[in-house]
Amino acid sequence: MTNAHAAQDPRDPQGGAASDAADMSPAEIQAVVDRILAKDAGATAHAARTAADRLEAADPESIPAGRSHVVGRAQALAAQGSEHSLFDGAQEDLQERRALRRVAGLSTELEDVTEVEYRQLRLERVVLAGLWSEGTLADAENSLLELAALAETAGSEVLDGLVQRRQKPDAGTYLGSGKAMELKDIVSATGADTVVVDGELSPSQRRGLEDIVKVKVIDRTALILDIFAQHAKSREGKAQVELAQMEYLLPRLRGWGESMSRQAGGRVGAAGGGIGSRGPGETKMELDRRKIRTRMAKLRREIAAMKPARETKRANRKRNAVPSVAIAGYTNAGKSSLLNRLTHAGVLVENALFATLDPTVRKTETADGLGYTLADTVGFVRSLPTQLVEAFRSTLEEVADADLILHVVDASHPDPEGQIAAVRQVFAEVDARKVPEIIVLNKADAADPFVIERLRQKEPRNVVVSARTGAGLDELLQAISDAIPRPGVQLELLIPYDRGDLLSKLHQSDAEILALEHQESGTHATVKVREGLAAELEPFVLHG
Repeated sequence: MTNAHAAQDPRDPQGGAASDAADMSPAEIQAVVDRILAKDAGATAHAARTAADRLEAADPESIPAGRSHVVGRAQALAAQGSEHSLFDGAQEDLQERRALRRVAGLSTELEDVTEVEYRQLRLERVVLAGLWSEGTLADAENSLLELAALAETAGSEVLDGLVQRRQKPDAGTYLGSGKAMELKDIVSATGADTVVVDGELSPSQRRGLEDIVKVKVIDRTALILDIFAQHAKSREGKAQVELAQMEYLLPRLRGWGESMSRQAGGRVGAAGGGIGSRGPGETKMELDRRKIRTRMAKLRREIAAMKPARETKRANRKRNAVPSVAIAGYTNAGKSSLLNRLTHAGVLVENALFATLDPTVRKTETADGLGYTLADTVGFVRSLPTQLVEAFRSTLEEVADADLILHVVDASHPDPEGQIAAVRQVFAEVDARKVPEIIVLNKADAADPFVIERLRQKEPRNVVVSARTGAGLDELLQAISDAIPRPGVQLELLIPYDRGDLLSKLHQSDAEILALEHQESGTHATVKVREGLAAELEPFVLHG
């Protein structure tokens, strides 16, 4: 390879940047390296200083006018000694996901051609902002900590947080003008490139806040949609997430570039351009809106076409009278870990919010041989975007059509009652409030015993378990066995020996054998069966 050719490829260690580096003195090369490391060291030192400042100013009365206690890893992600157990399998999907993760503490800003070799993709650096308009200070803190957990799950590094005591959001900038300027100063000092707001911003509020802080601003809804887009794997899940993103994006299209043709009547002066400026209107934006609406209509048709397959599987279970149990609850409460413990399903388990989106159904049976299905569903969260509820309605039907709901609650969370209320609100939206429910207080090994006792007093139908250690699982299995529908038709049968197929059906999971005796004329059995099988066994029923 010639030197001229090598210079065209900056990644070639023998050419490009390396040839320029050869012309530099050792002191100059060291200065470049020091400059790269100084950026990240400065950001880390500033984060440490702001953390110390927050700890010194931890007086609750000072929080409404100051910053929040977002220090280190988000506390909303429960700290566990071990993320996985032997029941979680090889977790190959998780290894694949983490292989694509970004790296903290690396620069993406090129100040010199010699820095090309050091360029790597890094975590976004974000600052959080929220309002305390109702509830207690602890509620406001928990909400911002959950936002920090969402931001970390999406692939960012949380540098700082800010909470404002305010009755209602400002119509122009969400935060007040003074607090928005304070946020701008925090963004400048930390070197953040994104602001995440703990609420849903209107298009005008987002534009107004971006004009002040001069960096990208996203809201809680956009953050959750981004996490869903990263974690969706199945064809149906990807279509549902894309539909939700389109519904969110449609009213938020913006931009005034040269491609936009703005209407202008008459001579509007030098600023307006005069002749030649009069056009058909904002054609580019209208075209984008039409394309989005067309894409949304196509996605709705695709999702509707996928629905019969799920309904057929569900209809088969109903026809065979197989009881269904849905595992539902707040995100990161341990639903997938619990499914792996009960069925060895080996589904992905990660200490992150919305780690698994696609539902997983596995068949298992009670200790006395009665079969039922366990379905792991998508996790819920406080203020779950309505676009997601609508897009995932076909998936959430697994909860509404279940015979029993295992409502998994993270007992180690700072606000488990708030989690329960948020999940039950989603239950109401998908018409699942009438389904029998068992509260499963998970992560008992990390929870405060007083909190567990408080929850048990409030929720009489409960089971305390730890999916990580296996504690309480026997009690949970017994509770499931007692709660699922059982065969209700009792029959006394005499089955000829040439009808072994009927005896085989009785030994399957949709019947309970109470007594069995082999006689000269056949097998005498006292059984409990479901109505469908009872009709088939009618010719062999002993009467009188």
